[in-house]
Amino acid sequence: MTYYSQHSKVWVSVDCIIFGFDEGQLKVLIGRRQMEPGRGEWSLYGGFVAADESIDDAATRTVAKLTGLNNLYMRQVGAFGSVDRDPGERVISIAYYALINVKDYDESLRREHAVEWMNVEDLPRLYSDHNEMVSKARKLMRQKLRTEPVGFRLLPTLFTLTQLQKLYEAVTGEQLDKRNFRKRIKDMGFIEKTELIDKTGSKRGAFLYRFNKRAYREDQNFKL
Repeated sequence: MTYYSQHSKVWVSVDCIIFGFDEGQLKVLIGRRQMEPGRGEWSLYGGFVAADESIDDAATRTVAKLTGLNNLYMRQVGAFGSVDRDPGERVISIAYYALINVKDYDESLRREHAVEWMNVEDLPRLYSDHNEMVSKARKLMRQKLRTEPVGFRLLPTLFTLTQLQKLYEAVTGEQLDKRNFRKRIKDMGFIEKTELIDKTGSKRGAFLYRFNKRAYREDQNFKL
C-alpha cells in the first residue's frame, strides 16, 4: 500500500556551520558550491539526508567527512524552509553548528574539499539563506557561551588568558574589560593555571591555563 501519495514530496538536507578560532578571530569554513543551482557561489558545506538515517546522523556524517574529526560539539540551529529558498527543488534544510580547534583540522582535507576559513565578520554573500544560518548559529553559540564553557572546544588544550578573552570577544562581538574578565575567570574553579609559560608574545611570557572537565561538572553555578 502506498501512503501519502496525495501529498507532494520535498527534499531534506543538512547544512553545517563549522566554527573555528584562529588569530583572534571567529572563523567559518565555507567553499565554492560544486553543483547546480548556484555553482561557484560561496556556500556552507552540506548534503541531503539519506532515507536510512536521521537528520542528526546526516549532520554527523557530513561534518566528519569534511573535517575528519569525530565526537565534536554539535548543536542544531533550526529548520530553514522558505518555499523559494532553493531554485532547484523544494528543499527544507536543517542547520547545525560545530566547534573545532583549527589546529586539529588536516590541511589536506581542507584542500580536498576546496573550503577555507573566513572571518565571520567578513563573510561574503552566501548561497540561498546560508548567511542567515550563520547569524542564527552565532547567536545561539553566544547564548550558550554565557552558561556553558563551550568556548574551550575552540582553543588548544593549553591557552593564555589573553587567548581566552579574545575568544569571548570574537564570539560575542563585544570588547571586555581585561581586569573584570580575569577576575571572573579566576573565580572559576575549573580553569587551572599551569606552571608552563607561553613566550611567543613577549620575552616575559604568559602563564598557560587548561580546562578541568571534572571540576566543571562539580560547579553548578557557572555563568559569565
